[in-house]
Amino acid sequence: MSAGTYTPRPGAAPLPRMIAAQTALETRMLLRNGEQLLLTVIIPTLLLVLFSAVDIVDTGAGESVDFLAPGILALAVMSTAFTGQAIATGFERRYGVLKRLGASPLPRWALMTAKTLSVLVTEVLQIVLLTAIAFALGWSPEGSPLSVLLLLVLGTAAFSGLGLLMAGTLKAEATLAAANLVFLLLLVGGGVIVPLDKFPDAVQSVLGLLPVSALSEGLRDVLQHGASIPWAQAGILAVWAVLGLGAAAKFFRWE
Repeated sequence: MSAGTYTPRPGAAPLPRMIAAQTALETRMLLRNGEQLLLTVIIPTLLLVLFSAVDIVDTGAGESVDFLAPGILALAVMSTAFTGQAIATGFERRYGVLKRLGASPLPRWALMTAKTLSVLVTEVLQIVLLTAIAFALGWSPEGSPLSVLLLLVLGTAAFSGLGLLMAGTLKAEATLAAANLVFLLLLVGGGVIVPLDKFPDAVQSVLGLLPVSALSEGLRDVLQHGASIPWAQAGILAVWAVLGLGAAAKFFRWE
């Protein structure tokens, strides 16, 4: 046995390993939280099954699931990247978790990267589950998977920025109330279940600028109508992503 066999090696782990470890921790915490699972898995699944099986809302010609599935995928992205992340990060900030993590060897930007990667992992699980259920209900998607991926990434960036902005500026209780309220309002008025053309003409143009509306309509154009990249909706999502992430980076408070 050499003299240096058990010599300590003080210092931080390599940055990629730290990010991977924090991502795994964030993902486990999310999946173990019953309230988060309600938002991210149970509610979108129930809505997809209920509105596909029961003729409650007039979704136009064709099968209801062909209209609903893209909107529910958009809702899943919003529930994870915005609502779930805003609430979890807001309470971590309140309890001082973010402050302590910010003083650790893990850089603050790396912590936010880990949170974003955790959101992406959760979204993959959501999309796989919802897609399997939609296929079982008779869904027949069209279009390019790359176009769908682009829209989902832009939507995730937009909602993640808005969620972090809310969590980093409001108190935890206010974040909890506001995030849930926004979730409900966008569920009803964001083109997820109710088509935007069912709203008054004066309101449609405004609702169409919302990130969940842009994501829902963009996914619907691709998956239901076989369109290529819907540049108008992609542009709206990109603007929301830039504004949300930029504002979050500038105004986020760690304490």
